[in-house]
Amino acid sequence: MAFAEKYLFVPEPVEIGGRHIKRYHVTSDRAGIEPEVERAADALLPELLPAPDGTPAASFVVLHRGGDTGAYLNVYSWAWDNVLHFAGAAAGQPALDCPDTDPTRFVRLTGTARDRSWIGCVWELAPLEHERTAWIRHMLAPDTPDLPGYLADSLRTGTTATGSGGVMPG
Repeated sequence: MAFAEKYLFVPEPVEIGGRHIKRYHVTSDRAGIEPEVERAADALLPELLPAPDGTPAASFVVLHRGGDTGAYLNVYSWAWDNVLHFAGAAAGQPALDCPDTDPTRFVRLTGTARDRSWIGCVWELAPLEHERTAWIRHMLAPDTPDLPGYLADSLRTGTTATGSGGVMPG
């Protein structure tokens, strides 16, 4: 099986229900993720966010448009000061108990017939290393946590090659 990096797009962070959310989009399409898929994922996002627990309300999401009909939404939220909470959803992927192949009809990945305690594929995991380091650098290491600094510290648009920010050839 040949491996190829995918494109990584980094839209501006958003705020939903008082939670600051950094966003990453992963796709093999140079044009990015279709707007209707992004809108559908954004509509489900509030349901995937944990309740506040005193930790600065920050999350990051990875929206991945697969090479087939699938779309995947991984939501990682900081909790308990230094723990990463995960919630996921998928659309257009019947193998994950989605009702059809519509990439805009997201369903939460809990209570499926099969255990799918997955946190992401190799392309979706690219932002995890960066986000861990950024959380430590801006929120845990300083005497005073710097939430604006954390929110401004994202991978660059480029590819999923961790930290490269480079553009895929071709």
